[in-house]
Amino acid sequence: MAAIPQITQGGPKTFIPDEVVLGGQLVESIDNGRVKPAAAGSFRVVGVALTDGQSPETAQGGTTFDAIGRPIINAMPIPTAVSVAYGGTETRVTYSAAAKCGEKLVATAAGKVGPAGATPDARTIVGICTQPGGVAANAVGLIRIA
Repeated sequence: MAAIPQITQGGPKTFIPDEVVLGGQLVESIDNGRVKPAAAGSFRVVGVALTDGQSPETAQGGTTFDAIGRPIINAMPIPTAVSVAYGGTETRVTYSAAAKCGEKLVATAAGKVGPAGATPDARTIVGICTQPGGVAANAVGLIRIA
């Protein structure tokens, strides 16, 4: 074998978004091989987006559009690919509910995370809160991705 691509543990890995994805959101894989912000309780979370991105279809004719279809006047258009961290990487993500350091986390709506609770389905665990002192609801904090 002449050469094989190297994939580093923890990423980042590049994905094409199916809709607008913001850095710091959990993303899940969908059937067309693209990613979108993770839904609550998703079994298909692939990691945390490190960059903003939008689908190639949204970037129509070189004009960038926001999530509700308004054109964005910007010297730098939103990319049509996102870098995603996974597998043991520690990064920042938005918490939908308060969490304590060491608590297991699950995906909640819009690519956010929240505490897993007492009896979570093991397939929904996306990581562990590693923010010293914990994180308040609707704040950004550290996560070690599972």
